[in-house]
Order: sequence, then C-alpha cells, then structure tokens
Amino acid sequence: MKEANGVKIYENLEEITAPAHSCLVVWDVQNMLVERIFNKEEFLGNLAALIKGLRNKMPIVYTLITPPPLGFRSSWHIYAMMRRYHIKDVSRLPPFLAPGSREREVPEAVKPEDGDIVLEKPAASIFIGTNFEHMMRARNITTLLFAGIATEFGIESSARDAGNRGFYPVVVSDCVSSTDRDAHERSLKNLEQLVIVSGANEILKGGASG
Repeated sequence: MKEANGVKIYENLEEITAPAHSCLVVWDVQNMLVERIFNKEEFLGNLAALIKGLRNKMPIVYTLITPPPLGFRSSWHIYAMMRRYHIKDVSRLPPFLAPGSREREVPEAVKPEDGDIVLEKPAASIFIGTNFEHMMRARNITTLLFAGIATEFGIESSARDAGNRGFYPVVVSDCVSSTDRDAHERSLKNLEQLVIVSGANEILKGGASG
C-alpha cells in the first residue's frame, strides 16, 4: 500500500478486498433470472460459497429489481419491455417481478440472512434511485465486490459506475452470470480492462479471508 497526499492506495487483491473497507453486492439474484442463466447449478454453488466465506466479515447488500408503477415509467423503459416480450400493445405487458411473487424471491441457497441489507432499486446501476452510495460512504467502504445477474447489464454498469465514483470495483468472475453466455464472456473481457476481475477462491484466500 502507498499513500499520496493523505490518500491510501491499495495495490493488490489482499489490500483491495480487506473486509474492513469492503462490501459484497449480490445483484438481482432472483428466481426468474436464476432459472434462465446458462450455468445455474455452478453459479449458485459458487455464490453460496462466496457468501458463506464473507458473511460476518463485511456488509452484504442484496438488490431486488423494483420497477416503478407503469404510469411512472419512462417511455424508453416501456419500449424496452415491449421489445423484450415482443408485444405491441402496452396494456398486454405482463407483470415483471411483482412484489410477493415467487419469481421475485432470492433462491433459498443464497438467500439474505439477518444483518444483510436488501435494497430495492429501479435501474441497472446500484447508484441510481437508491441511498446506496450514502450508506457506503457512511461505513467508510472503498471496495465493492459484485456478484449476480446479469454480467453484461447491471453488473457491468454498476461496476463501471462504482469506478467513476472513486470506489474500487471488483467483479467476482465465477459468481456472475447471464442468459447469454457469449455476452457474459464479452462483458468479462471488457471489464478486465476497466475494473478488477477475480475468481471467488482468490478473493477468499486473499484479503477477504481476514
């Protein structure tokens, strides 16, 4: 670790992921999405091990997709949903991750426990429409570890956004997934140039093991 003008600069994975200044973000791991990814069993196994290894060592924040009511969604959001479901009539849009539905729940194997934080959010960045950044600053968190679904959407946009806001973004490569394997792999390759990409074992053996 170095220091420049009173600012600590972490230089390796052990320093970057030290529990005292890190937080794990479990992004949109909800039944509807989990059922559609290309590597469901492997993903859930890896994620369960990561969560178990980090729980009680650092904060864990679970995000839930929470779209605003239909009358308060942007034109773009409605259009994107119509395109996703191949629907031309807005009134025929199906409910999406409705509160109380099974599709919205986190799978039992990786569900939140007492002390974890569950954060509802409306966009593909954890910083938009939430108090997440304020919470992290209040806790003196400087490193955000990202796991969840989907790599090329919320994971990539949140990790990029985290770096732009001065956090150390770490994407846990074997604990992120997607319905589209090619898009997942392309996203990881892009992220390697922009943020820190590391496997769960390396993180658990490094600073996060402390």
